[in-house]
Order: sequence, then C-alpha cells, then structure tokens
Amino acid sequence: MIVENIIEKPETIVPRPNLQDYDEMYGTFEWTSAYDRVEWNDCGRLNAAESAVDRHAESSLKHKVALYWQGADRDEKYTFLELSSLSNRFANVLTELGIEKRDRVFIFLPRIPELYVSFLGILKTGAIAGTMFSAFGPEGLYDRLHDSGARYLITNSSLKRRVYEIRDDLPDLERIIVVDETDVAEDEVSYPEAMKSASDTFDVAKMLPDDPAFMLYTSGTTGKPKGVVHRHLAIVQQHLTTEWVLDLHDDDIYWCTADPGWVTGISYGILGPFSCGASVVVHDGRFDPDVWYSIVERYHVTVWYSAPTAFRMLMRAGDIYKNHDLGSIRHICSVGEPLNAEIVHWGMRAFGLPIHDNFWQTETGGILIANYPSMPIKPGWMGKPVPGITAAIIDDDGNEVPNGVEGNLALKPDFPSLMLEIWKNPAKYQEYFMGGWYLTGDRAVQHEDGYFLFVGRADDVINTSGERVGPFEVESALIAHPAIVEAGVIGKPDPLRGEIIKAFVVLGDGYEPSDELESDVRRFVKTRLAGHAYPREFEVVETLPKTRSGKIVRRMLRAKELGLPVGDVSSLE
Repeated sequence: MIVENIIEKPETIVPRPNLQDYDEMYGTFEWTSAYDRVEWNDCGRLNAAESAVDRHAESSLKHKVALYWQGADRDEKYTFLELSSLSNRFANVLTELGIEKRDRVFIFLPRIPELYVSFLGILKTGAIAGTMFSAFGPEGLYDRLHDSGARYLITNSSLKRRVYEIRDDLPDLERIIVVDETDVAEDEVSYPEAMKSASDTFDVAKMLPDDPAFMLYTSGTTGKPKGVVHRHLAIVQQHLTTEWVLDLHDDDIYWCTADPGWVTGISYGILGPFSCGASVVVHDGRFDPDVWYSIVERYHVTVWYSAPTAFRMLMRAGDIYKNHDLGSIRHICSVGEPLNAEIVHWGMRAFGLPIHDNFWQTETGGILIANYPSMPIKPGWMGKPVPGITAAIIDDDGNEVPNGVEGNLALKPDFPSLMLEIWKNPAKYQEYFMGGWYLTGDRAVQHEDGYFLFVGRADDVINTSGERVGPFEVESALIAHPAIVEAGVIGKPDPLRGEIIKAFVVLGDGYEPSDELESDVRRFVKTRLAGHAYPREFEVVETLPKTRSGKIVRRMLRAKELGLPVGDVSSLE
C-alpha cells in the first residue's frame, strides 16, 4: 500500500470554503435539510431543469452569463435568461411533436450549445433525456436507441448519416431533429425552423422527486451496455456537492471538461453548476495542452474539473503551462478514475495547487467520497464520504471489516442521486444491493482517520503468490518513474504463483524501450512496493485502452494478452 505525505491546503486560497467544518457537518447532516437548495413547487414537486436554470432567469442572476461556449471558429455566450428562453422554445417544439412524460428523447451531438438547450428542454417536458458521445458508431447507437425505445433523436447533418445506417432497425424512432439544416427529409424536423416559431414561455412539467429525468448507458465486462436512469431529485445532491466539493462561489468561472455523454458532463457540467448559479465554460474540441491552458487564461477559469488521464497528458506535455497566465485558478478537482499521487504533486509544482480527487459512479449520479478544500489531502487517497453518505468496507458476506483491511466498498442506499433503475432490467438492478448496502464493485481500504483508499475493481484485483494486489497501487508506483507517463497492469495466469503481474506502459517523450530501462524500472518499483507486488513482465505500448471518462480498461489488456473476448467496446475512447 502506498501512503504519501499529507498536503495541507495553501493558505492563499480565497474565498473561504463553502464546507468549513467537515466533522460537524458530517455528524449532523440529513438530506432533507438540503431540499431548500433547489426549486420546489407548492405541490411538493420539482423539475431539475427549472431548478438549474429557470429560477435564476427570474432572479438577479438573469443577465449573468451561464454558458461560455468556445467552438472551432466562433465563440458564444448565453445568460440564464437566454438559456431559459431557448430551452422553453425547445420544450414547446417537443410538445408540439407529441412528446409526453417518460418518453425517451436522445441527443447525439458534439458539445455545441444546442446540446445544452435540448437537454434542458427535454427535462422540462417530463420526458427522459438520453445523451450519447458524438464518436459513437452505428453499433453503439443501435444498442442505446433500440434498448431505450427512443421516440426522437436530436443530431446534426454530419452525425445523422450513422443513424441512417441502422434506421430501419429502430421501429420506435419516429423522427430525427436536425440542428443545422432547414431543408430536411419527410421524417426529419428542422431545429432552426421549429425553434423560430416556438414560444419562449412554457409550463414546465411538475415532476415527483422519483420521476425519471435522464439516462446514460454504461458498459460492463460482458453483455450490452445497460441504461442507468436518474431521477429529478438527484439535483439536490448534485447542487450540494457542487458547493462542497467543487467549492463554487458566485464569482467563479468554472470549467468541467467532461462531455455530457458521460455522467460528469451532466451532473457537474450542467445541473450542479447551473443550479448553483455558476458560469460554465464549454470547449468543443479535442484535447490539446496549449489550447486547454489558453482557455483557462482567456476565461479566467477559477475552478477546474477534469480527469486524471487529462492531467497526466498535461504533465507529459512538459512546461507549456509556463507560457500562460494561469493565476486565476484557485481550486482543481479530478474524477473518472483514481488520481495517482504523482499527479497531485505535479499540480503543486505546475499550479501551486494540489489536485483534489473524488469518487463516484455513473450509477450513483453524484459525488460520494472526496478531498475537500478545507481538509488536508492524502495523495493517492479518495478522501472522506460526503456528509449524508454512509460508506464502509465489507467482506463478501456483508460484514464490516476493521480499518486497514481491504474489502468491498459499500454505501447505504439512502442518498438522492442514486440511480432509480436499470432500464428494463430489474434483475440487474437488484445485483447492486446486498444486506442493506449498495455494492460499488470496487475494492478499497479505510484508514483509521476516515480516508478511503481505492484498490481496484473487484474483478481487476490480482492474486499473486497468495497475496492480493490492487492494480492502482502498482500503476501509481510505475508512473512515479520519470520515463513512464501511463501504466496499466493485469494479472496473468502462472503455474507457480497463480498469477503474475504484467505491466503495459506508455513512455514519455525522449525515452525508448530497452533492457536497461526495464531493469531500472524494476529496481525503482521494488523500492516502493512489497516483493510480490512488482511486475514480472513489461510491455511498452503507444496507448492504453480507456473509456471516455479516462478509466483504463484492464479487461481489454487482459483479453489481448490471453486471447479472450473483449466484451462491449462502444464506450471506449
């Protein structure tokens, strides 16, 4: 187990954190006390889109910029009032087309303003919004559109070609709404034309707290992707964790780099920050270190939320950050996969700020465990549970284990953003629960001070020479070597040891594979890990297979090594 020194919060960070006394809040907090953070109707109903945008459009924030959008050849900005009006127009378009509560309306767009407008508009009608990455091919589209029974799809003239490859196999799909065409086919709808004549006032659907709001498909080791459905009540947790973990204040400019095809892009790219009245930056473009730093500099970004993979790539790019004025940044957070301790230390070197890890899942809809700006960071550790979250380490029989003992990370399923259902698959939904616990499927350790350490996915943990080894621990040791920027490890069957550890590594610029380098890496890793935990085999690769949220897909490394089926690949980068 790797335990790094604690990093204290720099004293220069202002303003004061929203969550100042974690221990007091954790000991007294109840979710119902946070209900007044969002907008409720007199009848005890709510709508996440109304809470996120409309209430600000009717307040002193109505002319505040809600969305700064940077495209390839133009930039745009939208106030809360403008977002409210535009999403009202689109809600009227959908209603005119016959969309009703619980209908599924899917979005297949790049990160353009129409994505954000249509997502909010769908929620306002009471329909269920589904989001899909613009990189999906026909197979990935078919799995999601067919399983969900989506009635309408919003896309553009370029992406719709992929849809037409499977159009005849989607009997539930009635119309395609095209955002950038006025002359459309008979079964299509022109977004510009329909929006032109639509009213900018709309009677927003009043939803019960447990009514479904949006859904995403997440891939597993086997089988087709499963539809995870989230409720309108989830915005309570998304709002509060935006306040406490991302620490957004009134004057912050916030940049979440996640695509809304991933749950972070919805929970913390749309609903959470808008609900808090924050100004959100959106960049429609590929990763480029110089461009990313330019965005921070241009918009004076103060709070930045991204993925460990992105931070590793920025670290790999070297000292480019020195060419930009990044002094506006006051708080940085990371999500999508465990954050290696080396990246936390790099943040201190590059920005004078540590990068704060936090943990949650597509199925949980909101942050669960985090490092908070008011608390010291233990690099490599996920942090402590959000107030209102009860987390524990349990064995395979559901019994809690002592501090320091590895086990299954489990949560009491009583928080507002927990998934409502797995679409059309109640049996799969029930597999997540045991003995009053929600099972994350992750292995972890809890320290006596309350911090949690991620070990690995339950099916990724390696058993070598009778000892269990978490892949994250080994990967963290590997990327601490100056030659290695990314690493993925698997267990490989071995007649003597049961399994041996094999490492797949990506080298930094200026390094070439050699026996000398491999020997040096072995010596380096052996000084940081127990004798049984170092890799006995190495392979240098150009890239590692990752999901779009940045998680290393170890099952693909294992499948490649052992000649096994790779399972669903539609959500891969």
